[in-house]
Amino acid sequence: MTSVPWSTHTVELRSDSVIKRFRRESRGEAEREWRALTLLAAHAPGLAPVPRRADLAAAEPVVVMSRLPGEPLRGEPLSDQQLKALAAAASELYAAVPADVLAEVPVRPGRQHQLITQIRAWVPQVRPRVSGEVGEAMDRGLEWLARSRMERVSRPDVPMVFGPGDGNLANYLWDGTRVRVVDFEDSGLSDRPFELAEITEHVASWVGPPLDVEAFPELFDLNAAERARLPECRRLLALVWLFLLSFDDPQHPRNPPGTAERQAARLSRLLA
Repeated sequence: MTSVPWSTHTVELRSDSVIKRFRRESRGEAEREWRALTLLAAHAPGLAPVPRRADLAAAEPVVVMSRLPGEPLRGEPLSDQQLKALAAAASELYAAVPADVLAEVPVRPGRQHQLITQIRAWVPQVRPRVSGEVGEAMDRGLEWLARSRMERVSRPDVPMVFGPGDGNLANYLWDGTRVRVVDFEDSGLSDRPFELAEITEHVASWVGPPLDVEAFPELFDLNAAERARLPECRRLLALVWLFLLSFDDPQHPRNPPGTAERQAARLSRLLA
């Protein structure tokens, strides 16, 4: 048995099951996890863990699911086969929930309007602490955000899908043949460009062996509106990550030295 601490829950790995115990304040996360598992078991069996049982009313909610085979894609160079399998799993996930059922699914947390509000709250805390290339990239990102159309309420030309809400490649398991998906605590109603940007801009996609972030989106049959939205979503998520990495404590860093500077360079390229 291995227990891994996370910000919202702990994970207990057993031979054939996984037990996620959520913290008291994480009831919404547990509910989203259970909803996703039950929806995917019904509409995309085999793609995600099988839901076993849940106690969502407990003081510390619990969700129990089957344990999937495979190794996380994070931390290893991806072969062409793995990249295509990752895209196939993501495509299956986005299309899994039928439209009439999807209409009843709440919007996932951390969508663009929440992120924009969070960025603005971070500015007075973070901007005075950073300088050099990080500060310059942050300023350029904020200037782009101010003139962008990211605060527009809706994009009816962009289809809504079921989104997992977390782009960490550690949540995509490769078993040698296919990719399966875990971790749905931030799942909900979303769109493909936003979810793809969650993957391409997540620090896990480049801090180690990099994901081919140009080839990966080309494996999806996006319409014109989705293709136009994708660069905007990538810039927004890259700006969010620049702020997050700027919070790193130099005395107790969570990331390798220079990670914020590398993120600044990534954001600058996206803004060019």
